[in-house]
Order: sequence, then structure tokens, then C-alpha cells
Amino acid sequence: MKKIIPLLLLLVSFIGFSQSEMPKIELTTVDGTTISSKDLSKEDNVIVVSLWATWCVPCLKELDAISEIYPDWQAETGVELYAVSVDDSRTVKRVKPLINGKGWDYTVLLDTNNDFKRALGAATVPLTLLVKNNEIVYRHSGYSPGAEYELYEKIKEYSN
Repeated sequence: MKKIIPLLLLLVSFIGFSQSEMPKIELTTVDGTTISSKDLSKEDNVIVVSLWATWCVPCLKELDAISEIYPDWQAETGVELYAVSVDDSRTVKRVKPLINGKGWDYTVLLDTNNDFKRALGAATVPLTLLVKNNEIVYRHSGYSPGAEYELYEKIKEYSN
């Protein structure tokens, strides 16, 4: 049994990495408006979707690092970032105060049931996706300082 569990985890993560189309899941804004994940990616625009949680330190570090250079990204490429919180019903009440305190200029969406996270096959957060025409063209899990510059290079690559 101990050997089956890691094998299943490997299989689940492999299935997640094979995901190439943006799943259609209903998400909620912090103000309570419902939006479909399929409506985030329009025509030829490139978007960044970042799955995060209030309790995830690497997630907060990544979104803080991007926040500092995000206005430049938008000016140069027109990219939009959607920060999708996977906080559950117990911790979701921390999202709005946190984003107000951080001053992030992102659209923040809520996935309190983890439907979107599951549909993407995401085992952990942070998970960063680059999406163009509802196709996931780049996927990165975890965060280390400087990863935001690699992400920006990918944004420029797919914005042409």
C-alpha cells in the first residue's frame, strides 16, 4: 500500500500537467459576483492565473514580487493577472483584508470549494499559469525569488 500512494500521486500530478485547456469553473469575486474561468481569457490576450492561499508564504512572496513590476508588465504587454484564492470556508474571510493591506492591483477570485484547483490537477500552491485563447501555454508550480522574471519572459514570448 505504501508503494501505491506515491505512484497514485505521480499519476495525478502527471494528469494535471497534461491539462492544456482552461477548465470551465464558476469562480466568485471578493464582492460576490460569479464569473466563469473560461471568460478570463479573451481572444489573443495573454493572462496569468495564480492559484494562492492566505496561509501560503511562497504564494504571498510571489504575488508581492509580481506586484512591484506588474504595472510595467501591463504597459508593455497588456497582460492581466487573476489571483485565484483557494482558501476554504474557514480561511476565506482573511482574503479581502489581506489584499486590501497588500494593495495588489490584481483581480482576485475565490475558489473556496477547490473546484478550479482540482480541475487543473493542482497538488499544491502556488501554481502559476499562462493562458492564451483558453489554452494553458505555460505552467509553473512553487516559487523561488526571481521566478517572476522567467514568467515575464514567457509573457513576452506569447504576447507577440
